[in-house]
Amino acid sequence: MRILFLTQWFQPEPFFKGLPFAKALQARGHEVEVLTGFPNYPGGKVYPGYRVRLWQRETMEGIRINRLALYPSHDFSGIRRIINYVSFALLCLFAGVLMVRRPDVVYVYNLITLLPAAILLRSLFGCKILLDVQDLWPESVIRSGMLRYPTAHRLLTNMCRWLYRRADWVTVLSPGFKKALEARGVPSNTLEVIYNWCDETAQVPVRRDESLARDLGFQDRFNVMFAGTMGVMQGLDTVLEAAEICRERVPEAQFVLIGGGADQGRLETRAKKTGLTNVRFLAKQPPESMGQFYALADALLVHLIDEPLFRITIPSKTQAYLLMGKPIIMAMEGDAADLVRQAGSGIICRPGDPSALSEAVENLAAMPLRERNRLGTAGAAFYAKNLSMDAGVGRFERRMKVLIGQNIRDC
Repeated sequence: MRILFLTQWFQPEPFFKGLPFAKALQARGHEVEVLTGFPNYPGGKVYPGYRVRLWQRETMEGIRINRLALYPSHDFSGIRRIINYVSFALLCLFAGVLMVRRPDVVYVYNLITLLPAAILLRSLFGCKILLDVQDLWPESVIRSGMLRYPTAHRLLTNMCRWLYRRADWVTVLSPGFKKALEARGVPSNTLEVIYNWCDETAQVPVRRDESLARDLGFQDRFNVMFAGTMGVMQGLDTVLEAAEICRERVPEAQFVLIGGGADQGRLETRAKKTGLTNVRFLAKQPPESMGQFYALADALLVHLIDEPLFRITIPSKTQAYLLMGKPIIMAMEGDAADLVRQAGSGIICRPGDPSALSEAVENLAAMPLRERNRLGTAGAAFYAKNLSMDAGVGRFERRMKVLIGQNIRDC
């Protein structure tokens, strides 16, 4: 099977479904080619060793990469972000289709702006289109502030509705996304949930390092760890308020926040002003170093503010937490909470509710160690069976084979 990856982002950009996914399909005997842009994400500046030119070809670990020019940008300017998307989409449409070999399947990653090029490829070669949806359009564009005019919203909404229905198959990251697209007229018999996996090459469970625990002040504490972006959407004031409650009710509990973000400084200042000695902030760590920190945690925390879009979103840290084999406190409602329920790997509580969060911490801290270990083991087993890269790649491969008419079992 000849598979074309049509994606604006690819390695060396930090893109977990890029090169590892392409290599996994290649290892299964398929011919994989990539049509992408010049690397500039997330900073909006072209990476060292590259410069924007009309086109460029390279080979990366045995994968043929075709790069097309784009306007590099990833700042807060709506106009520049629009030009970034549109410049690449237009070059794919008018030049990219001439650069690639005849595919059997075009795998379109996320951006609906790339569907016109995929549709043209289908017209030329009779290939099938598989669209992998990670962000719902137009909501993600409107929420980002890129489009501020109602007329533009309506035009984009109608365009997105039309384009979503043009794909031969659409995969989504959660059941909620599936329902949202069904409501827009995408036939349910062309929609499939394939959960994301995490970067398994970087995030590897390791044994607890007691000397590191001692150095960080983690010994003899019940460590509740949050790892990731500290922004407004994470709603981490709730964590500080829960920590204040836990000072009295669960004195051994310690909240550890690892990462960075726009809200980190304010949160640290608030924690100091209120004397929260049971809250620790650690700097953002490289993904390959996080295993040693996860190993020191007694529970791993997911928290986002309660918004409708987040109820159908599964934060990427969910998969990483399950892989680590630790009990999870899921302070969210919706699809992410349902995953933890299915896995039997932790406690669910309401987002934005310090009392509910402190109660979840108290319950876990009071739980016998063997029971907490059972929760963690259940999560890791669930990840391996349902969410791992091997499981996900297998589902994508089977779906692609079905699309092109290959007869396979268990599809």
